[in-house]
Amino acid sequence: MLRKAIIISLSGYQLTKKEMNLFKKNMPWGVILFKRNVNNYNQLKKLIARIRKVTKDKNYPIMIDEEGGTVVRLNNIIKNNLFSQKYFGEIYESSNLTGISLYKHYNNQICNILKNLGININTVPVLDKLYKETNTFLKHRIYSSKIKTIKNLSKVCIEIYNKNKILSVIKHIPGHGLAKSDSHFRLPIIYKSYKNLINNDFKCFEKTKSHLAMTAHVLFKKIDNDNCVTHSKFIINKIIRKKIGFKGILISDDISMKSLKSGILNNALKALSAGCNLTLYCKGNINESLKLLNKMPYIDNFTQKKTSEIYKFLS
Repeated sequence: MLRKAIIISLSGYQLTKKEMNLFKKNMPWGVILFKRNVNNYNQLKKLIARIRKVTKDKNYPIMIDEEGGTVVRLNNIIKNNLFSQKYFGEIYESSNLTGISLYKHYNNQICNILKNLGININTVPVLDKLYKETNTFLKHRIYSSKIKTIKNLSKVCIEIYNKNKILSVIKHIPGHGLAKSDSHFRLPIIYKSYKNLINNDFKCFEKTKSHLAMTAHVLFKKIDNDNCVTHSKFIINKIIRKKIGFKGILISDDISMKSLKSGILNNALKALSAGCNLTLYCKGNINESLKLLNKMPYIDNFTQKKTSEIYKFLS
């Protein structure tokens, strides 16, 4: 399976000729869709069908970030703004049974829409822990400050997605909730001790059954003084893989975020060197996509094996 170790993004509502040639020359592992790719239902369905035709792959990984609340990409198709993870977390903490029932129904409905469109990956659930200092870009995307709520609702989400044969992506591993700044613009620095993090933020990610996970662009100062999670061999190997026990494909968060300072190509290569299996590029610039695909390695044996397992799951 010759795939480059990157998930790319597209520029608009249709595949351009350059984008079509990109797939033919250097196949990325998958594609992620954004609002700029979604005009209406029929247009999006045609775009996804076109991607599958160009890739000649009925199960080609097509990802979206449809969390609900403040993070919606399908707003021209469904009105998902009200239904954030925090919304369901608050219902659950008021009434466990009602919260679980409503959240199951909601996730089944979202999965039906994604399946009908041809999308087979959604980057949910967010397993970060809520704090008073959590930055506003993230705080409404988090279930709760309570680990039990996070674990119970994320389990429901992943189980419903698995039942519907859509892949989930847990994020932002091993925990982004303590970040006071927005990682889209600046690297958050977290000073909590390893012991504190193990008993709180990192615990939220343990024993999940998601096929995929996305890293946090945060610097845990008392664990790796020099490298953010995405570029930290120690955190990826010792914490994400061993302590948390995540066994699936690890994706970097967007390598074009301003919290990473080495330029998109070096950001991507450093992420792979640290232990990420795939890198994520979200800007949709065709020239940057071509540059990345020309320089990125093919997926390694571990990622090939896990991708084959994913294809069996989706079939």
